[in-house]
Amino acid sequence: VFEADGRLHNWNNRFRDSWGVEENVLASHPHIDALAEHLLPELADPDRSGLLRDLVKSATVDRTQRSGRLALKSGQFFELAAVPLPDGNALLTMLDITDSRKVEGALRERAQALEEADRVKSSFVANMSYELRTPLTSIAGYAEMLESGLAGPLDPQAQDYARSILEASGRLAKIIDRVLDLTQGAQGALPLEQKNVELAMIAHDAAREHKPVADAKGLEFVVHVDPMVGATRGDARRLRQVLDHLLDNAIDYTPQGGRVLLHADGDAQRAQIVISDNGPGMDTASQARAFDRFSQIAGARDGGEALGLGLSLARQFVEAHGGTLTLLSEPGQGTAVSVELPR
Repeated sequence: VFEADGRLHNWNNRFRDSWGVEENVLASHPHIDALAEHLLPELADPDRSGLLRDLVKSATVDRTQRSGRLALKSGQFFELAAVPLPDGNALLTMLDITDSRKVEGALRERAQALEEADRVKSSFVANMSYELRTPLTSIAGYAEMLESGLAGPLDPQAQDYARSILEASGRLAKIIDRVLDLTQGAQGALPLEQKNVELAMIAHDAAREHKPVADAKGLEFVVHVDPMVGATRGDARRLRQVLDHLLDNAIDYTPQGGRVLLHADGDAQRAQIVISDNGPGMDTASQARAFDRFSQIAGARDGGEALGLGLSLARQFVEAHGGTLTLLSEPGQGTAVSVELPR
């Protein structure tokens, strides 16, 4: 406790022991300025010596409550608070927060280590993706030459093998491109054009490309594009990829005989595109993982599992355009993904 004139009036043993100050020094009831100078050698940062004076003067002269933190050379950390008392004096309290600061420091170091590990991982994935492109291009090129007969005629079975190689190469190339897009987006290096994009045109183009796949699977594929969907400013290729990813998912996860709907409309402020299906839907846990990069999602084509790159990429591209992507789903009720884009 400090008196109104700034002199030390009362203290306890914990205060004395924390600062390592002799009892006779405190018994002389020093002024806060003199006491601060006496305590200076105990501070981890001598430049912080003015904090004690400022806190006490705020409580005694300005009659306002203030707080702050100090670190001692001993490794202790204290939370300080000065409170004006009704009799004109001031109460200075010191709360030992050493343990909590140690926990904060450990958590901070762990977070930094995780961020560095994530950066290294993204860099590694990006580099590996680039490295995979060269041999993949060669594989696809030679398979195309074989399938076209440049190396001599092939029997029907060999032609089927060559076509299978081409199809597998195409799927792998698409996965590599998606991984590159994800890593570029995570690093803030995703290139985007800024042009007027007619959303109705890219919606119809995406629908035309996916209709044969939906028909082959026996799905009812319904497309309704209102002229009010209009245009937005952005990258047509990336927005088309958004629709491709969402339609791929809807068709892959909808069982034979199901229904997939592509609906687009808008108003003066925004455009909206909704892709929905009446497939199995997702429970809460699956929805929580749906946008995780490289998460495993059950129920894809052929009954296997697929990397959940599509939704992550779609949301990344939409948010890069200043829009939002939301997912609504219930088990047994299907799934709807809504994309809203600003004008």
